[in-house]
Amino acid sequence: MNKEMKISFPGGKRVFSDYNGFSVETDQSKEDGGDSSAPTPSELFFASIGTCTALYALRFCESRKIDTAKLKIKIELQSDPKTYMVEKIIFKINLPPEFPEKYASALIKSMNLCYVKKHLEQPPQFEFEMSAASGRERPV
Repeated sequence: MNKEMKISFPGGKRVFSDYNGFSVETDQSKEDGGDSSAPTPSELFFASIGTCTALYALRFCESRKIDTAKLKIKIELQSDPKTYMVEKIIFKINLPPEFPEKYASALIKSMNLCYVKKHLEQPPQFEFEMSAASGRERPV
């Protein structure tokens, strides 16, 4: 199954992605020459990991009729100060008092099923195809 995402450059440091009927906007911080009008691509990347993982927690709780109103999840990103690469992602899960203790490890197991996270564990191959305005493909 192939899906296509269209990327556009509306000006400045903004880069937009149109996919499946949705538009996702990104920008760079003012320090990096942008307007800070939207999250950076890397911020969206880590937000997608957080929201995907949390979705699995939500589904776990819903299937067991556990109220999620007081369930809180924070993510701490620990980066190398020289490379700025994130080396560790820590999920800090604050369970509500009424959360059944017997489900704690099962909740984590469920969160580990996150589709986005699995792509980090088994990364896709990257390939580039280039074509000129004439439509003629060029090898890269």
